[in-house]
Amino acid sequence: MNTRPVYTTAQIREIEFRILHAPNPPALMEIAGLAAAGIARDRLLGQNKNRALVLAGPGNNGGDAFVVARHLKAWGVKVTLVFSGEAEKLPQDARYAMQQWHDAGGAIEINLPAGEHAAQQWDAVIDGLFGMGLDSDRRLPEWYQEAIRQVNRLNVPVLALDIPSGLMSDTGEVRDVCIQATITATFIAFKPGLLTNDGCNHCGEILVCDLGLQPETLIRAQSWLLDDQHIENCLPAPRPANSHKGTFGSVGILGGATGMVGAAILAGRAALNLGAGRVHLGLLADVDHAPAIDFGQPELMLRSPRELLRQMKPLDCLVIGPGLGSEIAACDFLQQALHGDLPLVLDADALNLIAIHEELSHALKHREAPGVLTPHPSEAARLLNVTTDEVQRDRPKAARRLAEKFNCPLVLKGAGSICVFVDGRYFFNATGNPGLSTAGTGDVLSGFLGALLTQGLAPEKALLLSVYLHGAAADRLFDQTGGPLGMTASEIILSARNLLNQWVYV
Repeated sequence: MNTRPVYTTAQIREIEFRILHAPNPPALMEIAGLAAAGIARDRLLGQNKNRALVLAGPGNNGGDAFVVARHLKAWGVKVTLVFSGEAEKLPQDARYAMQQWHDAGGAIEINLPAGEHAAQQWDAVIDGLFGMGLDSDRRLPEWYQEAIRQVNRLNVPVLALDIPSGLMSDTGEVRDVCIQATITATFIAFKPGLLTNDGCNHCGEILVCDLGLQPETLIRAQSWLLDDQHIENCLPAPRPANSHKGTFGSVGILGGATGMVGAAILAGRAALNLGAGRVHLGLLADVDHAPAIDFGQPELMLRSPRELLRQMKPLDCLVIGPGLGSEIAACDFLQQALHGDLPLVLDADALNLIAIHEELSHALKHREAPGVLTPHPSEAARLLNVTTDEVQRDRPKAARRLAEKFNCPLVLKGAGSICVFVDGRYFFNATGNPGLSTAGTGDVLSGFLGALLTQGLAPEKALLLSVYLHGAAADRLFDQTGGPLGMTASEIILSARNLLNQWVYV
């Protein structure tokens, strides 16, 4: 399978070191600059668009920018190159790239041209300020901050080299300001920061320029971009003609306290529409607020939590958490579930209760039956006893810590959701859009997971497929409606059902 690996800054540096210290090493900076120049020419410039502003920074990313500028100039583009650093402090390859730019007749400006007509001077901008050169302890000097702000005000397309300047390569965090790229040409392989957190807002379209390398032959990857190639290996088999409702399992949904019944119903509808043979809802709402039937989905079997838990034997999976609440009864039901032997999907209030009660946390970590967790950043912060900001500052690290702490695969939801397995492998999901930022979509995801586990998928495959499908269903709705406004969780369910049928049967 031709997967797309994701590497940290340290891993990329190690790959570069191994390549450059091999016999007859390739000129990586020249190859990278030529590839990026071709993208700028073909995607951002063209007829009547032949003026480019190139920003070169004080490191190797600046060297890439000098190479880009030289090739664009050779192709007839009018290039304004700005470099405000100290030439003698450039790395050796970057100094050589600067000298080649001078030898080609290129000039260097030390300040970004300003004024009200500045935006009319260029048709595209090439950002080569920092790339992977930033880390969480390094703040951008004020000159660079102001240059980035100016570029973002120009209203012209921007090509970022490797990483939009201002974005942390490993975490996707923006500490000060960040280039708003139209396209990011990233070199060798994906980096985590491109695929999660603020990276989702700043990278635009991401194009991987592998520079003719095969990085997985040099360093074994531990993380990947979750894409359709992974998903093909996770799909359930087509259903045989000789089957019945019992063939596809029974899932229980436990939640729906007073005022939150809709959460459990959405999870139940999601499970039913994703192929579970039977769906049982155990609702915590008191009898005056618990419906006897879901008239929108009468196939759901509604009962009390005690009835549901007494009949766990016929169930194949239990989803617990959507609308569960935090009352003593909710704690008791969760404890029973954790000490049972059913596969569990733990979401929402179930996670909050586990964060509060040490005995529940201990029971989760040491249970033998599989469990899958679906925290959003605030729930993850409670489970780790840190702040939400700490989780968001390094989402991959937080997700791996959770998987290790509870010995469960999980998805850390949010922009660029991260799926982590117990063995340390993790995946970045690129499907989804802001339409998912509405009530009930998390409940729908937990229902998807329950349905797939009930049908016999391994927890890891069920997790990857659920997360990818959830986002893909939202993307299809986005295309159909022209945007994310007003997208609802109920619509996600039907869109996902249609997509999954297409993937399995077409």
